[in-house]
Amino acid sequence: MSVKLVYKFSEGGEDMRPLLGGKGAGLAEMTRVGLHVPPGFTITTEACKSYYESGQGLSESLKEDIVAHMEALEQETGKSFGGHNVPLLVSVRSGAPVSMPGMMDTVLNLGLNDQSVVGLYEATGDLRFSYDCYRRFIQMFGNVVLDIEHHEFEREFSILKRSEGAAQDQDVSAQGLRSLVETYKGIVKEKAGIEFPSDPYEQLFMAVSAVFRSWNNQRAIIYRKINKIPDSLGTAVNIQVMVFGNMGNESATGVMFTRDPSTGENVLYGEYLVNAQGEDVVAGLRTPKHISEIDNDLPGMLGELK
Repeated sequence: MSVKLVYKFSEGGEDMRPLLGGKGAGLAEMTRVGLHVPPGFTITTEACKSYYESGQGLSESLKEDIVAHMEALEQETGKSFGGHNVPLLVSVRSGAPVSMPGMMDTVLNLGLNDQSVVGLYEATGDLRFSYDCYRRFIQMFGNVVLDIEHHEFEREFSILKRSEGAAQDQDVSAQGLRSLVETYKGIVKEKAGIEFPSDPYEQLFMAVSAVFRSWNNQRAIIYRKINKIPDSLGTAVNIQVMVFGNMGNESATGVMFTRDPSTGENVLYGEYLVNAQGEDVVAGLRTPKHISEIDNDLPGMLGELK
């Protein structure tokens, strides 16, 4: 009998942490108790082990399984993966059984191409938001999947900001971001020697492979050695419907703990940024605010989070 390598969040739980990884088990547990978790699925640590055993390739059966789960997400959300109308975008994240913060890789806004970005604009009516997602996706995909140095993209973004007199990333115009997307595609072609992939399933399979590869990147290997974490565990991959913290000043993103991690005090502890995506918080590109201030920007949100 074939081993099950992909689980919907609704099928898992904390008892499956070695298989689903810490993040996948947490998402499953939160889904189980009825919290507002965007739907998705987890590719197991066993699939990661198989990836390495087979010479670092995704099997056809695993690809078919991923496609079937994506089609189920399309049904559930009423959105189309890579579609021209109401496109479905996903995040692709690592999730080892033992926490390894910042050691492995993430790709956001996956599923965007020249057609679906127009669909995103038509669905939201926000051209700037749509191209902000697209430039973020190309930059993250270029860095994580194609090994292009982060600064190659950041340099061009800085040039654009200076030319527009934009103090912050969020001040750059929609037309500026649209031109930046074309510049970023040129960087991909020059540095990786390929056209930026437009097929959403090609994007997805390449991103899953990249997350599996990141289990054995240099910083992850050193982290495991220092913390005495076995190399044999592997990482899971979590694929989840995107929600957007960068849809203007009525949305935000952040990191939050139910206790102060340094003192153990039973208070909400964390940071957030308005009109941003999660990587902006963890990358230190902008200075976040303390979670206790969030009602100043989004009235009533602190109570909802509690």
